[in-house]
Amino acid sequence: MTRRLFLRLTAGAIALPALARRTLAQVYPARPLRLIVPFPPGGPTDLVGRPLAQSLAERLGQPVVIENRGGAGATIGTEAAVRAPPDGYTLLMSASSSAISASLYDKLSYNFIRDIAPVAGLVRFPQVLVVHPSVPAKTVPELIAHAKAHPGSLNFASPGAGTGPHVTGELFKMMTGAAMVHVPYRGVAPAMTDLVAGQVQVMFVVPVGLVEHIESGRLRALAVTTTTRSRLLPQLPTVDEVVPGYEASTWFGVGAPRQTPPEIIERLNREINACLAEPAMKSRLADLDGTTLVGTPTDFAKLIAEETEKWSKVVKFAGIKAE
Repeated sequence: MTRRLFLRLTAGAIALPALARRTLAQVYPARPLRLIVPFPPGGPTDLVGRPLAQSLAERLGQPVVIENRGGAGATIGTEAAVRAPPDGYTLLMSASSSAISASLYDKLSYNFIRDIAPVAGLVRFPQVLVVHPSVPAKTVPELIAHAKAHPGSLNFASPGAGTGPHVTGELFKMMTGAAMVHVPYRGVAPAMTDLVAGQVQVMFVVPVGLVEHIESGRLRALAVTTTTRSRLLPQLPTVDEVVPGYEASTWFGVGAPRQTPPEIIERLNREINACLAEPAMKSRLADLDGTTLVGTPTDFAKLIAEETEKWSKVVKFAGIKAE
């Protein structure tokens, strides 16, 4: 009897953590959630994060409060999420910049892949390769040939060292041998101003807001950087059609602190995928030229790992240092 009682008590003790997790998942969420957006208000992350927060709040029956914590290439907001209790009440708006920052910064206090649990992918946006009309190239092959024939004559702008458009351009250089000089700016707006004025000649930039510049002839679009064509600019080829294997995009997803209960992550993944399927959300993202990333936490983890490895090679190739 003593042995049987001991075995029963031992089995019960082993089952307690799993039972506690199931109970937590059943009552979750019991209070408002916090979604950390590691960028200042008003940027692309906000354009995706705020409608997601509203839709998710309706599905969960609790408010989802946006907390903007920008700075240092999204590392400040990410660190805040890493240090939060792993109870499902703090979420992180993850972005492609996190995959870049993993190798861009020498001394991060966290490991993004290890310390943030993937919850769900959200959306992927293309960038557009545009040139000033003074550049004689009208196609990607012509641009590559011109850059090789006149090394250093083309300046490509970006909103700052280590940003998405910067590494996108460096990946293009790495895969094509195009000799272009990087010119960093403090944001997209001043870079675009100088591009339209002809002070710089090349830029990789998201398509929203570009159409009027292209239609007016102030800029010439050559290609998009994703492996599928843009809905806003369907006439443009992809860079991949000329440079096989080339792909660069801006993507967003949701993460949570490591050790967040898997039952909660599964619930959040299910609800976020449902949010992405809602007509209003699909229409909003389509207007921004976004492609939804509906999938499992494992799918999102795979994307993060692949992107982190890819941009690590580019950062090393270009010798990029954080500003």
